[in-house]
Amino acid sequence: MSNIAFGTSVEDATRDSLAAAASAGVRVRELSELAELDEVYRLYDSIWRPDPKNPPVTTELLRALTKAGNYVGGAYDGDELLGACVGFFGAPAEVAMHSHVAGVSGAARGRNVGFALKLHQRAWALQRGVTAISWTFDPLVRRNAYFNLVKLAAVPTEYLTNFYGLMEDGINSGDDTDRLLVRWQLDAPEVAAAAARRPRAITLPAATIALGRTADERPSAGRSGDGGTVLVAVPTDVEGLRTTDPAAAKDWRAAVREVLGGLLADGARVTGFDRAGWYVLEHAAKGLV
Repeated sequence: MSNIAFGTSVEDATRDSLAAAASAGVRVRELSELAELDEVYRLYDSIWRPDPKNPPVTTELLRALTKAGNYVGGAYDGDELLGACVGFFGAPAEVAMHSHVAGVSGAARGRNVGFALKLHQRAWALQRGVTAISWTFDPLVRRNAYFNLVKLAAVPTEYLTNFYGLMEDGINSGDDTDRLLVRWQLDAPEVAAAAARRPRAITLPAATIALGRTADERPSAGRSGDGGTVLVAVPTDVEGLRTTDPAAAKDWRAAVREVLGGLLADGARVTGFDRAGWYVLEHAAKGLV
């Protein structure tokens, strides 16, 4: 195990943010002008293709959020907005924020623009005394699970069933909106290490498979075990399945809800996510404290 210490100060966070932006070839900055906020609205509209009656954000809402001191950040390549992130403050006693929505243009995929955005948000929050940020993501989307749990070192805290209700857009249509709520403890050593691009390596241990994956991309029931390490699989590409095999996508939603949601409700902790598509959980033996 490495004994290298990574800094958790505002200065360290700012340095890591600037390094991530440079690596992605973007400039990330806070946005507040009306024209900038309208760019964010139009970018999100191009990513999600939402029902016009229910967009992820509106320009007017973004204007109100920024006027109240909340966070809207954008990543630019020259004059082109490639990604944006929106967050707002939580209850005062929590010294926390909720990151409501973040998105990156499809043309910028693979450049780590999302990583640069989140590190900018982290530095911005630490500058204001905020020590934790929460957000939700779809537990079936493998790349998002890896990004959130490994690259950022966020920690799942709750499984939320059909959290947003029906969403008629280009990504979520036809599926329930189950989400994992995660907490990003900004001053935690593991988060600082991830921000410095030294995330904790995840290796699959000998473990009980609570939910597996068949060769034809169907969920395969395993067993819960009596404690210890438990693995829960997700599909390779659930977004593709929603188009090519909607029944399989629904089967995955139901299976992950039952197994992963059940394990979390039963006190298990997610300790990592393997790039091959496995949640790694530690589950105390029943009857033991």
